[in-house]
Amino acid sequence: MATAASVTKDITDLTTCPICLELFDNPKSLPCLHAFCLKCLQEHFKDKNPSDEAQCPICRKEFQIPSHGVDGLQHNFFIQQLVDVRKASSRELDGEPCEVCLQDSREGSVRTATEFCFDCSQKLCDQCSKPHRWMKGGAHQVRHLGVELEEELIQLRASSCDKHKDKQVELYCCDCNENICLMCSAVKHRNHNSVEIPEVAANFKLRIEEDAKQIMCAVSSVHQQLEDTKQDAVDFGAEAENVKKTVIATGDEIKRLVDIVDKQVSDILMELESVRSASAKEAAIVRETLQLALVSMKSFHAYSRELLDKGRPSDITRATGELHDRATELLNSDVTAVKYRPPHVTFTPVDVTQVKRLSLIGQLVTTAGRPTGMS
Repeated sequence: MATAASVTKDITDLTTCPICLELFDNPKSLPCLHAFCLKCLQEHFKDKNPSDEAQCPICRKEFQIPSHGVDGLQHNFFIQQLVDVRKASSRELDGEPCEVCLQDSREGSVRTATEFCFDCSQKLCDQCSKPHRWMKGGAHQVRHLGVELEEELIQLRASSCDKHKDKQVELYCCDCNENICLMCSAVKHRNHNSVEIPEVAANFKLRIEEDAKQIMCAVSSVHQQLEDTKQDAVDFGAEAENVKKTVIATGDEIKRLVDIVDKQVSDILMELESVRSASAKEAAIVRETLQLALVSMKSFHAYSRELLDKGRPSDITRATGELHDRATELLNSDVTAVKYRPPHVTFTPVDVTQVKRLSLIGQLVTTAGRPTGMS
């Protein structure tokens, strides 16, 4: 299972599945907006049935398995597009053969692709790309394969309608909150309020930017809370260690007087260890909660920035509703209220000159947790 710590370092790579750590294969989105390969989700939730409650492998937000299983989860079109473009870039095409040369069956005639024709969607060698630059009807768009090809491919690839695959989306239905093609507008959205996608995307972009800005402010607070929790745990560990040394030192003095001291020392140390163990578990729970919150916020911000930087207007309008709802949910979940409050322990040794029965070495006192930052 992916953990908060294991995915944080890779959270900005939106084309890599957090489970298999490979390029996405049929990416599916959970309600929390985290995406995974369909095959990875099928394996991860193989013991779950439709309508069962499940948890996101990254942030542990609960969701319900769709009636058709994980196959029924929403396909992430934006990430799929990034994956498709990544495959068309040099990082995936090193040493790929020229597609035109491949059509020539003569052995030894296939050269390595160095160019990409946008009009034909073909990978070409330098020689085969030349006719595309001098087409009678007009030169094709031919670019050298490379990292810079990705963003150009994203912008040039059209977005097809979810219901009519041969049509491209051009309008955004404000009543249904979805991208539609002209056929959809004429049939099912005839009397709805529709706006051209670029126009409404500009407004949605401002909302996404504001949500992302607020999320980053929250990230700073959670970071500080996490650091405070770590420091409090370290301070308490040192305090408990000092108490242990005092208990042992006092016990060593008393041992010369009575044999029962060993048992009392052991009992107090066991009590102290129990308190320390319980406090350590509490600190671990708080750290994990804060870490999971950071993962969710950072992944939201990375997804938002990637969408704003590389997404088309149709991608922005498709995702803005879910993004805004998720941002609101994250901001309303005040994880900074989750604080680690270590108890304060002291040890009061007895006056060895006034030792009383059944109270030979002293008593361990545990008080309520101190406010964060108190020394």
